[in-house]
Amino acid sequence: MNIGKIGAVLGVAVMLTSCVSQKKFDALNENYNQCITNVGERQREIQDLKGVNAGLSSENALLKGQNDALKSSLDACLANSGKGSANIDKLIGEINSSNKYIKQLISTNSKNDSLNIALSNKLKRSLDNIADGDVQVKVLKGVVLISLSDNMLYKTGDYNVLPAAQDVLGKVAKVINDYDTYSVLIEGNTDNVPLNASTLPKDNWDLSALRATSMAKILQTKFGVNPARITAGGRSEYNPKTTNESISGRSENRRTEIIIMPKLEEFMKLMDIAPVKN
Repeated sequence: MNIGKIGAVLGVAVMLTSCVSQKKFDALNENYNQCITNVGERQREIQDLKGVNAGLSSENALLKGQNDALKSSLDACLANSGKGSANIDKLIGEINSSNKYIKQLISTNSKNDSLNIALSNKLKRSLDNIADGDVQVKVLKGVVLISLSDNMLYKTGDYNVLPAAQDVLGKVAKVINDYDTYSVLIEGNTDNVPLNASTLPKDNWDLSALRATSMAKILQTKFGVNPARITAGGRSEYNPKTTNESISGRSENRRTEIIIMPKLEEFMKLMDIAPVKN
């Protein structure tokens, strides 16, 4: 009921005041007040519903936008599904190649470990009558290391191998020749006591290198080791095994070492077939 109608009712009520009893007038007045209250409540409900409707419209617009975005993403995924399958196939191929390469490395490493242990045991049996202080044989980091004392091999400050030491070199050479697929590295070392000679060896670099090449020549010329398998070098005083502050320490640092190891070419072959990351 609007305000105009309410006013008309009020006018009629006034006109009829003299015609109706007080009791009827009070009833009409109460009804009027109730109508005013109801109109206010309906107006508040209308405003609340308008607010709810606006919120629902906004939420609907948001959901529509999200739906459109999801539809676009789905269309893109479907369009690229062929490319995705190709990438997955490529990734699987790379994983298989890597697994194959790792298995080859493990197999090669296990084989080399077995050969190194067999070679080391054979050397130890051949040299079992030599003092442990003069000859040490061990498997270390994938190679067989023969460490020879300088007292057994050379005179002080000299690089010529003593005749008595050549018996030991002959036994070592026999094992080297039996394992002809291995490379041989000879390293000369010195302590830190300086040499000041006018003739060779002039210093510790000369002494360490000449000791290594002197041993290499004996293995080649006297015992038939293929020189193509041999590498000889000196490390002077810069690869100490222990302190140079004691006599025993300096003696340990003057040892010459023969390192028997798988040929580098075998590992390079594995590098050639290693999986390449694109």
